[in-house]
Formats: sequence, structure tokens, C-alpha cells
Amino acid sequence: MTKPLYLNPNRLFPTDSNARGICEQLYASVKSLPIISPHGHTDPRWFADNQGFANPSDLLLTPDHYVLRMLYSQGISMQALGVAPRDGGEYEKDPRKVWRTFASHYHLFRGTPSRMWLDYVFCELFGIDVRLGADSADHYYDIMFEALQTEAFRPRALFDRNNIEVISTTESPLDDLRHHQKILSSDWQGRVISAFRPDPVVDPEFEGFSANIAKLAEITQLDCASFSSYLEALKLRRAFFKSTGVTSTDHGHPSAATADLATRECERLYQKVRSGEFSAAEAELFRAQMLTEMAKMSLEDGLVMQIHPGSYRNHNPMLFQQFGRDKGADIPLQTEYVKALAPLLNKYGNEAKLTIILFTLDETVYSRELAPLAGHYPALKLGPAWWFHDSPEGMRRFREQVTETAGFYNTVGFNDDTRAFLSIPARHDVARRMDCNFLSQLVAEHRLEEDEAFELAHDLSYRLAKKAYKL
Repeated sequence: MTKPLYLNPNRLFPTDSNARGICEQLYASVKSLPIISPHGHTDPRWFADNQGFANPSDLLLTPDHYVLRMLYSQGISMQALGVAPRDGGEYEKDPRKVWRTFASHYHLFRGTPSRMWLDYVFCELFGIDVRLGADSADHYYDIMFEALQTEAFRPRALFDRNNIEVISTTESPLDDLRHHQKILSSDWQGRVISAFRPDPVVDPEFEGFSANIAKLAEITQLDCASFSSYLEALKLRRAFFKSTGVTSTDHGHPSAATADLATRECERLYQKVRSGEFSAAEAELFRAQMLTEMAKMSLEDGLVMQIHPGSYRNHNPMLFQQFGRDKGADIPLQTEYVKALAPLLNKYGNEAKLTIILFTLDETVYSRELAPLAGHYPALKLGPAWWFHDSPEGMRRFREQVTETAGFYNTVGFNDDTRAFLSIPARHDVARRMDCNFLSQLVAEHRLEEDEAFELAHDLSYRLAKKAYKL
């Protein structure tokens, strides 16, 4: 029998009645604030062309690697989930059948953040009042498919309806930003900007690195034959991105390693990695040097620098070869920051005009490394609980371990870091509820005054992200 879908208005609030009452008031003061989404991976084409989404599967399943990884872990093939193999092989092309597969396995998401986000989307955005399962799969599909045919569910309308003030996508230096240019030239007032993600041209182990450098040279009309020419080409691309409204860069390196090599050594290393004949250690050293070079450029052009280390990308080589990136096979790594960042911080860490936002997938470094670093260096701020820790428990652990040393104002609020467009309001709602939960406990324990908690709730939900990302 189909069961009702109900979102308790006090979900994620404290169980203690005193703290819960405070939390209710705090949340009421921030729940309707505009959404600042300063880092994510939604497709800018959606907002440029403003075409309706084809069907529920393409909207909610295919772009969401959280969903794909859970289903794949239970033996459901990518082909059955509608993901096309690179070699042109067979896959399920009927989105209704894909949706039925997902719905019949929805129980796998019990207790996960994905379940919370998806139920929010189903209930709040589509008005569905029964739980998803095999018996309600077609009911869900029909309601959502019909809604997606309407103007109210086109990307720009959803952007406005969900009170998004600004959203950042993420593009390579090789991207011409044509979709962003189209948005800028339109009469729509929604603010969609990119973030400069140089990994394809600064990571020697990124697929197609040498060809990417050649493309960079072609775009900039600089030969990139020397390290200095290569750096100038990157500066040109940064300037182009900035001209479209970009305010940040993003660096997804395997580690947080940085370096400060002599000019001659930089040139030698660049020629080595450009040739394609290099060791893993040389690739790591080049990435390390490039983080320091990017910090220098950020000090010059004002772009906020985000460092997202600690992910072993494409851990499943078979899956990567068949289906490409971002299919749920990225795995967290143990990550060291104190020694790794020392070369960069020795050079630029005391620059108050520079903003470097650090993220981690290694929670063991919150109190030992990241909070003390951000609690000292003017250039450093801490990004929120990220990716595998973008959950109620992860958010609580982050606040508990970081606040005592770094405080609240060396953090940058919340960012959703998602490809799943409709999950954005759900994710921000969870973050606001959990921050209000944390603040209410401090008030209940007489460690924070109520008026300070209300100000902090507003800061954590809105102002800190807007300020940190220069939005």
C-alpha cells in the first residue's frame, strides 16, 4: 500500500524542547533568504536556452552521481540507469523504465542525504504527497512529466521560484563561455556566472593534457612553448572569465601540495610534463607549483581561489573507460595540509587581500590542521562540509570541530556543489536547519546570546558566502 509523504516542519531540529524552540525562531528568520550558490556544476546551457527538461529521469537521476553510485553499488548497471556508454553500446533509452528502476530501489536511500533532498523536491516543488516506490513510480513520473512541460518548470522560472540570487557553474579555461554570454545578452535578470577550473591544463595526469595545452595556445594565440608563455596564456583566460562576471577559481587536485620552485626549475618541469614523459612525482610537483602560481594570479586579479583536494578521481577504471567522469567512482583520500600548504602560505598567506577557500574530504584534519590554519592566516577561509560530508551529521561535525579554533567568520557559509539543479533549495534548507540547530544549542547552554545567534544565522545562510565569493 502506498504511504503518505510528509516533511515534518521541525525536521533536523533539536529534540530538547528549549533548544528546539530557539531553533524554530532562528530558522524562521532565515528560511526565506535568497540562495547564494557560489560553486556548483549545473549546466549553463539550461539557463541560456531555457528549454524545458525532457523528463524526470534526465532531470533527477542522470546528472546526480550520489544517486548513480548508490544504485551501482547494489548491482544496477549504468546502462539500466539510462547512461550511454562511450562506445555507442546499448543502454536503456526509455526514461520511464529508468525511473521505474530507480523507484523500485528507492529504499536504498533510507537515512541518506539524497533521500532528504529528493523528498524535498517531490513534496515542495512537485506537490506529491505519497512516498516513492515501485507501486507509485508511474504516478510520480506522470505528475513530474506533466509539470516539466509547463513554463513554470523551465530553468529560468525554477531559478526565480527557488529564490536563487546567484549561481556559479564551473568551466575549463578551454571553454568559450558561449552559454554565459547568451545569458548576459538576454533580458533575463538571473545571475549565472562561471568559475575558472584550470585542471585540464595544469594537471599533467588529466586526460588529454598535451592536447589541452595546444588548445590553450590556439585560443590565446600564445605558443605556450615556454613556462612564461604558458602562464601568460592562463592569465589571459582568467581575464576573459572575469570579464563575464566570474569571481572565483576552483582547483580539484589530488592533494593540497604546493611548491615554490626557482624559475629555471619551473621551466625544466614544464617542458617535462608537456612532453608527456614524466613521473607521478613530477606531475604532483607541477600541480603543486601551479597552485602557488594561481595564488599569485589571484592576488593580482582578485579572483577568489578554491582548493578542493583529497579525491581519488575515477577510482573504478572500467567504469571511467566505459562511461567517463562523474559517475560516482571518486573516493576520499587522507589529506595533509600543514606541510603541504607551507610553500604557498610562506609566500602569500599573510595577504589579507587574497582569499583562499580550503575544502576537505578528510574530517580528521578539521581541528588538527584546517581550523588552526584558517584561524591564523589572513588569506585562508574554510569551505563547508563538502561532498561525502554534505549531510546533517557532516555539517554538525564540521561546526563542532572547527568553531572552537577558527570561529564562524573564518568559514564561508554553505555551497551546494551540485549538478542536480532541483536539489539546490533542498541542500540549502538542510544547511540552514543544521546551522540553526547548532546555534540554538549554544544559546540553550548560555554560550551565545540570542541576538548574536540571529545575526549569525543570517551570516551563515547568506552574508558569509556573498562576501567570501565577492558576490
